[in-house]
Amino acid sequence: MDPLEVLSERFARFPGIGPRQAGRFVHFLLRSSAQYRRELANAILGLSATRRCGECMRFHTGEGDHCTICDDTERDASLLAVVAQDTDLDALERSGAYRGRYFVVGGTISLATERAHVLREEELIQRIMEALEGGLTEVVLAFPANPEGDYTALQLRGTIAARFPDLMVSQLGRGLSTGSELEYADPDTLKSALSGRR
Repeated sequence: MDPLEVLSERFARFPGIGPRQAGRFVHFLLRSSAQYRRELANAILGLSATRRCGECMRFHTGEGDHCTICDDTERDASLLAVVAQDTDLDALERSGAYRGRYFVVGGTISLATERAHVLREEELIQRIMEALEGGLTEVVLAFPANPEGDYTALQLRGTIAARFPDLMVSQLGRGLSTGSELEYADPDTLKSALSGRR
């Protein structure tokens, strides 16, 4: 198969990228310098050095078992934000409004199938148990403001409440419009959502 077609097909697998845009990526690379293409290839190969943080489950490239956020002793140990994916964690960090701890649960529950087997529910329960020893008082469910995010938050709220009835569980306020993805929200909107959590 033609290498250009192979590369275009690989780009088309990216979320939100169709065949036409994938083709544009390939032509951009053809017009780019050989040095840029080498740097891009090396950056992709560098992904093999990533690992999941043993505490929050986000990807990181550090040497230890924990990421830099989890190693930061200045973080507020009384708060634990549960997010769907790494990009949501990154968005909350960019907002500058949240200084607590995180847990990446691994997605949302599909309403079409109600399948939740991809979620790290048992790991979340274990993380909460550990965090309670460190002073945890509130779990913030920070999911996308769409039906699947709402349903996931509802299910996890029930799971957490059943195991930890005295633990406060909140959700982001509706500074986020319904149907919006957390990773695309601007910092001011995220600050509003965090301050208005319920």
